[in-house]
Amino acid sequence: QVQLAESGGGLVQAGGSLRLACIASGIIFRINTMGWYRQAPGKQRELVAGISRGGNSNYADSVKGRFTISRDGAKNTMYLQMNSLKPEDTAVYYCNAEGLDLSEYWGQGIQVTVAS
Repeated sequence: QVQLAESGGGLVQAGGSLRLACIASGIIFRINTMGWYRQAPGKQRELVAGISRGGNSNYADSVKGRFTISRDGAKNTMYLQMNSLKPEDTAVYYCNAEGLDLSEYWGQGIQVTVAS
């Protein structure tokens, strides 16, 4: 099993920055890709950014140029640096990991609120 724990959320003014972190524990070697998802009230959960085991990343169009995903294997931690935040970025952000056997793991979610 893999356990994921997010941190770093909170309230920020529009134009500000936050850095989310996701620490993985458990059977780490099983992790292949990781990613950040978000879910705003009344909306479906959506992929924000993903990163492969080899470090290749992809982003939702809405966050390209503003968010950066990274992964520190030595610390078993994934980050999401969020700059130039907008009110529409307000959501619960979830850490996700996909195992080599295609199993999926989720964190408990963390609130990010961007005030206008």
